[in-house]
Amino acid sequence: MWQRVEKILKDEGLSVYELSKKTGIPDNTLRNYRLKHSDPSFTNACKIADALGVSLDELRDRSVI
Repeated sequence: MWQRVEKILKDEGLSVYELSKKTGIPDNTLRNYRLKHSDPSFTNACKIADALGVSLDELRDRSVI
């Protein structure tokens, strides 16, 4: 999921810090998703998708299924 988030951030010219401010999710938490390759909770995934203006389906990694 995080690879898709990073692509959107890059395309939109946003930083992790700015995403943190938009979502209310601490930037440390967002960085941990990236560095540890862990997935956010459903609530945080919704906040991220909303802040980026995309659906959860667009963030989903279909290779996991």
